[in-house]
Amino acid sequence: MPVSVTLHGRAVRLEPLAEHHVEALAAAAAEDRGTYAFTPVPSGTEATEQYVADALAAQATGRTVPFATVRAADGRVVGSTRFCELDYWQGPVIWPPAPRGPLGSPLTAIPDAAEIGGTWLSARAQGTGINTEAKLLMLRHAFETWGVRRVSLRADARNVRSRAAIEGLGAVLEGVHRAHTRGLDGVVRGTAFYSILDEEWPRVREQLQQRVGARRETTRMRTLVPA
Repeated sequence: MPVSVTLHGRAVRLEPLAEHHVEALAAAAAEDRGTYAFTPVPSGTEATEQYVADALAAQATGRTVPFATVRAADGRVVGSTRFCELDYWQGPVIWPPAPRGPLGSPLTAIPDAAEIGGTWLSARAQGTGINTEAKLLMLRHAFETWGVRRVSLRADARNVRSRAAIEGLGAVLEGVHRAHTRGLDGVVRGTAFYSILDEEWPRVREQLQQRVGARRETTRMRTLVPA
């Protein structure tokens, strides 16, 4: 699998997900859960232990790289995110095309395409700019370190909040797969698919850097205003 890394930003740090994050993740998920209707977020310590175990098992296959999302200001774990659906295009062409694992040593594997998903934040971390900077860090790693050709994102078609956040990144809507799968509520749902291509990355990077910088400046100015 791709080498685990820690991605550092000003407001957020993405650490390789590990068992020692379980209690802090459970606490983050226990805040107001009103925004998790369409998002799989573990509830309670036991469910969080299984959540982390499942993520690490998927990582061992070379198809995902999970992170704990940590607020840089105080080191508090506030959620999780991951690279998933890693795809490797080396070797002979196969037909019909299907995602496949890396050829050669999995310890030095570099994917050709990836998806960003499994993202959730605690209620108090939402709307603070952490998600935007985390996405900037992940996209930069995917395009500039791995050199991927495409990063994909998806959301329940009904999830207006998540779709707006994805579109705010500059991702392009590829379409909605109608009656694609069952949602967390058991209802058959459509899935909205988005992507960012390598040739689009410079535009997206500039846009995200401006957003992160603007929020940082707003935060700085607030600290200068007397209470």
